[in-house]
Amino acid sequence: MSSKSLSSISTRNERKTYVCFGATFARTVAISLVAVATVCRAQTPSTPAPGNMPAPLPAAQPPVGVMPNTRPAAEPVPPPFIAQQQPAIARGTISRFVINPEGDVDGLVLADGTLVHFPPHMSSQLVSVMRPGDTVQIAGLRDSVGNVSAEQITNKRNGKQLADQPPPVDVPRAPPELRGASLVKLSVKGTVMRVTTAPRGEPDGVILKDGTIIKMPPPVAQQFTSLLRPDAVIAARGYGTRNQYGEALQATAFGTPDNITQLYNDLPN
Repeated sequence: MSSKSLSSISTRNERKTYVCFGATFARTVAISLVAVATVCRAQTPSTPAPGNMPAPLPAAQPPVGVMPNTRPAAEPVPPPFIAQQQPAIARGTISRFVINPEGDVDGLVLADGTLVHFPPHMSSQLVSVMRPGDTVQIAGLRDSVGNVSAEQITNKRNGKQLADQPPPVDVPRAPPELRGASLVKLSVKGTVMRVTTAPRGEPDGVILKDGTIIKMPPPVAQQFTSLLRPDAVIAARGYGTRNQYGEALQATAFGTPDNITQLYNDLPN
């Protein structure tokens, strides 16, 4: 066989090889594409046909016979206002004792005008260890207006100390309906020395320059802000006590000497 024939046969064989290789490669690629498409289809969630949408889950319902709670959530209650207090040590000379309308000594006034509060249930102990004119040192808390709530009082004259203590539990107390039985009707007028305040810091009365104490509930006192100031001339009627330590009343009428206002409609003038 000639070399030309051999060359022709070789060329035909190479073409067959390339054709077979191309077909095999194409078949392999097609199989791979089919496999990839199958995997993607398996991973993609199917979209339901119109009309076959799943129904939404029903909302939770209260048990039969139980009314649903339709009340709005309660708003947080702000903490009550409390007058700011700071630890304090005061020293001075006792000018006078002060009493409450029931007649208990519940504090004292120093010569510099500082008002010192002390629990009324310790009234008898307080007056037994000190008297006006004594120099005292007081440890306690001072509020924003300068008043001191005493926790301990030391009499420098005799060295005796008195500390705030809770009232004894075994001491009998008068029932509420009898606690005002000893009060008498009082009528006073004079010039304001200073304004007194309740534990929360609101004005609740005045001390006159002669030492008389006039007390009112804070909501009532707020009606007389123009009179609750030093050097104002005021008048008051009410029920209280007058004893060797001073005079104090719970006002039922308050104002100026020529214009006094009845505070409670169900009380006699």
